[in-house]
Order: sequence, then structure tokens, then C-alpha cells
Amino acid sequence: MQECNTEELPTTLGPLHLADATRGNRLGLAVYYRTARFTAIESNAFSLKKSLHDRVLTPAHERLLGVRLIDNATNHGLVLGSFHAAPLTASNSLRREQIHAAHAELLGMGGEQMTLMVGDFNYPFFTRNLTTHMKNSGYELSLSDRRTYTRYKVFKGHFDFATSLGLVIGKVETLPRGASDHLPILVHAEYGNNSVSSNASGIPEIAGIEEAEAPTIESPRSSEP
Repeated sequence: MQECNTEELPTTLGPLHLADATRGNRLGLAVYYRTARFTAIESNAFSLKKSLHDRVLTPAHERLLGVRLIDNATNHGLVLGSFHAAPLTASNSLRREQIHAAHAELLGMGGEQMTLMVGDFNYPFFTRNLTTHMKNSGYELSLSDRRTYTRYKVFKGHFDFATSLGLVIGKVETLPRGASDHLPILVHAEYGNNSVSSNASGIPEIAGIEEAEAPTIESPRSSEP
């Protein structure tokens, strides 16, 4: 989840448990996971390179929340990241720096084999160029089946993506609009053939992202591991 009031988030939402959330940050990042399937090992919030917008409208220092999980059914290790790039007032090159830095932080948490980072990349233009950059660094960039931002004519497009390492992304669905100006997305993923585990069970609907207008907490439909 993103842009929510993290101080008002419940510890549990049905079968989902709150792994962690940013504190004192207007971006309001949070990650929920299913305790029946996963065990959370550690979580960290990370600061990334600031844009001019960040320096004027603070605080927005924590743009990445990472959670390391163990799949209780397969013994796979997995690192999930909730990522929020700098706004459109910043350059695409700065956002690419933030993406690469975020990947490095998640790798440092143990995501060498499998990493999934989902969020608002604020990259609606020149997406093919970003796809090339991701491939050159070993990651797959996945867009959803429909636009995730449609409020303004000029800025319609795909803003919310997923990047992955060591996973097979089946599809990324754009879900119905909630309270946010962004539409939530749901990522369907499976473990890659080269992943190490005790069995080869898949992990459909592993993660997603949704933004909620504070203090309203939107139903985390896209946060279904």
C-alpha cells in the first residue's frame, strides 16, 4: 500500500498481517503478507536520491520499503519491495537512479535469487527505454493490462509497474478504482526454473500496490500475496 496514513493501519486485515510501514513520511508505504503462507524475516525502509520536489515538500525520504520473506510451503526466500519514485517534476534519469538504487538495497537484504518490487514508478513516458535499462541490469519490467492513472488527460497512462528478478510474471492486472487517484494493480507470479527450494509450487497473486487517501484505508485488494 502507498500514500496511506500508516499510523492508522491495522495490524491485520483478514488473512493479511502488517509486515512493516514507513513512519513520519508523507508517502505512507506499507506491506502486508499472508502469515499462513509466508514468514517475515526482516524489513527495512530506505532513503533514495532526492529530487528538488523532495527537498521542498518534505518529508519524502523513505521511498522504498523492503520485506524479506520465507515461503512456508516451498522454503523459497523472497524479497518484496514497495517503491515510490520521484514525481514527474523530476527527470527520468533521476527516477532510473532511484530504481537501480532500490534494487541494490533489496539485493542487500538477500534478494539475489528472487526479488519483486512494485509501486508508483511515475514513468508514463518513454517506458520502452526503461524496459531496456531494466533488461540490461537483469530485471524484468512488467506493466499492467490497463492504465493505472486516468484522472488528467495529459497524464493518462501506466504509472504503476512491477520489476522482478528470478520470478516468472504471468500477468499484471489493473483493478477497479478505489479512493486513490491511482488504480491498484495485482501481480501474478511464479518462481523461476532456476530458483532453489524444496518443491516447485507456484506463488500466484504474490503482491500488488494500492494507494489510499489518508486517513481512509482502502481495502488492500492488490496486496494479496
